[in-house]
Amino acid sequence: MYDFLETDQLPWLIVSENLVISCCYLIIASVIAYGVWRNRLLGVDSLVVTVAMIFLSCSFGHGLHGLKMLGLIHSLLWQTVADLITVVIAVRFLTFYKSFDLLACFSQIFASKMELESKNKLLEQAMAELKQTHTQLIQKEKMSSLGQLVAGVAHEINNPVNFIHGNLTHVQEYAEGLLSIVKAYQAQFPIPQLQIQTLIKEVDLEFLQEDLPKVLASMKLGSERIRQIVLLLRNFSRLDEAELKTVNIHEGIDSTLMILQHRLKAKPERPEIMVVKDYHNLPDVECYPGSLNQVIMNILTNAIDALEDSITKKSYQEIQDNPAQITIRTSLIAEQWVVITIQDNGIGIPEHLQQQIFEPFFTTKSIGKGTGIGMSISYQIIVERHHGKLVCFSNIGKETEFIIQIPLKQENKTYSRIQESD
Repeated sequence: MYDFLETDQLPWLIVSENLVISCCYLIIASVIAYGVWRNRLLGVDSLVVTVAMIFLSCSFGHGLHGLKMLGLIHSLLWQTVADLITVVIAVRFLTFYKSFDLLACFSQIFASKMELESKNKLLEQAMAELKQTHTQLIQKEKMSSLGQLVAGVAHEINNPVNFIHGNLTHVQEYAEGLLSIVKAYQAQFPIPQLQIQTLIKEVDLEFLQEDLPKVLASMKLGSERIRQIVLLLRNFSRLDEAELKTVNIHEGIDSTLMILQHRLKAKPERPEIMVVKDYHNLPDVECYPGSLNQVIMNILTNAIDALEDSITKKSYQEIQDNPAQITIRTSLIAEQWVVITIQDNGIGIPEHLQQQIFEPFFTTKSIGKGTGIGMSISYQIIVERHHGKLVCFSNIGKETEFIIQIPLKQENKTYSRIQESD
């Protein structure tokens, strides 16, 4: 068997073999001992300790056998001690004959443990999805309630405003008629009686004749403005609409801006946030108007938050040189795809975070200011419900740009690629 080996090589081969086996046994004993130590609080099983000692004894015996061939002093004595220890441990091991069935079940226990861990992972994933769905349902219910509230307020305001606006036209006509009669009397009786002269001075008739038409025109303009606001509120109240409808995208954007107007206005701690509109001449778009308004609101809200954060980190001169601004652009691609771009000149988003902004419960805002579900819901609305795309491009310290791309008609589901602007 060993004819191919030189005579002086054979002992070294046997020594190496015994030392390798000794190391293997030692590693097995160490791993078992480490497992016992880690789980010591749950109790120490004597059977497991005995198995570890058997492997340790075997390691000791093979190691001594190798060292014997290397010339260990009293090697025969040490070999006898090692064999005796092994026999004692083996006899101890045989006393656990009632637990041998447990050893036979180790592989089954291990397989069951792996299966349980796999099921636990699936359960954790299901729980995460359930939590996300629950949060989305809460958010949807909130937005639906907001839509109903806005619709109710708009309806209640609309009736008296229409009454006032409709009667202002008649009031203006009546006032003009009365003023014309006064002018006619003044022409016929240029020198009125003393009592009438006194009354003219008291009411300042000249100023009244000049200012009354202006007051009526101002009231008419104000009532018209209220009517426009009511119309925008009614457009925004489409939040609870679940059906596909063909709508004017620009009306939805304008109504959302009106809802957020209080956040755009100047405040003591910051100047006004400017909104620049660059609307393309778009045809009506087939979409879920309520859901699309919700996406636009989420993006605009984040843009306002980012601009407010950036203003706090700038000096007065920097704010004057680079005022806070949101730019909204719309365009049409290949006569099939509508693109809405919302850009702010805030602090930007770090590159390593840009891939996470559409993940559920991820937020870059401070605790208590953001929930981390707005953008994930927006992504779901655009991608899954409208068969479109929602992407984000950002340069840290300069700008952030969100691009919404949806088909003009929902049967157009072939994506077109959004080119990143330089």
